[in-house]
Amino acid sequence: MTRREWVVSAGAAGLALEGRLALRGQSIDMGNGLAVRLGVASYSFRKFTRAQAIEMTKALGTPYFNIKDFHLKLDSTMAEIDIARQEFASAGLVIVGGGNISFPDSDSDVQRRAKFDYAKRAGMPLIVCAPTHNTLPRLERLVKEFDIKIAVHNHGPEDSQFPTPQSVLEVVKGMDPRCGLCIDIGHTARTGKDVVESIREAGPRLLDMHLKDLKDMRVKESQCDVGEGRMPFPEIFRQMLKMRYAGYANLEYEINENNPLPGMQKSFSYMRGVLAGIRET
Repeated sequence: MTRREWVVSAGAAGLALEGRLALRGQSIDMGNGLAVRLGVASYSFRKFTRAQAIEMTKALGTPYFNIKDFHLKLDSTMAEIDIARQEFASAGLVIVGGGNISFPDSDSDVQRRAKFDYAKRAGMPLIVCAPTHNTLPRLERLVKEFDIKIAVHNHGPEDSQFPTPQSVLEVVKGMDPRCGLCIDIGHTARTGKDVVESIREAGPRLLDMHLKDLKDMRVKESQCDVGEGRMPFPEIFRQMLKMRYAGYANLEYEINENNPLPGMQKSFSYMRGVLAGIRET
């Protein structure tokens, strides 16, 4: 058995045990007051209902859940949001944010405000967002009013607005500190940027992260289970710890959409194995 196979096997056994016990937080203690909190971006469960997404998240052994509108529609009524929020809470899940939520130029002030009202009602402390260069400055006012953070998501070479973390940092650097960045490490790698260096450059503006792996660091279609690609996860986690990153690291699993759970379990097992190795050194 290879080292990676051992890590995955041990992690899977641990997940099975956790599934039989009460859900407990995957805030992995790294010592010296540091922790890494592994969560789920609910886009990973886009083919499933909210109830199914909740159960699969519990099976992964993490309560940390970033809500995509597949599982709570943006046009939900206040009563519908209240019901969903209670369902998450009853399952023991912690809502760590919402999104990705778009803020296009076509949005009116009323529409932008409605999205913040939605987030506030749902108990989202953070919105992972896709604004434009025109709408991003307008969001700062809503951030201050609602006391909700925004984390601009870089979407890679196809994104005409914010393809790289650096393109986000250039715009938010003078804004309220609650305006920052959600680094998607896969999209970052595809632009040719160094992922670890990009995390370092983001510093306190790094408010959220989307994790994934690629077999070819420039090819979107090469996404794979975490640990089977070329993403430098040990270096990524070490940099997060070095800068005392306090946000969440959410697995965004974009492959095997009709049966994502086995690959997500393998991905979580690998990441936990990497973190265990770092903790022991």
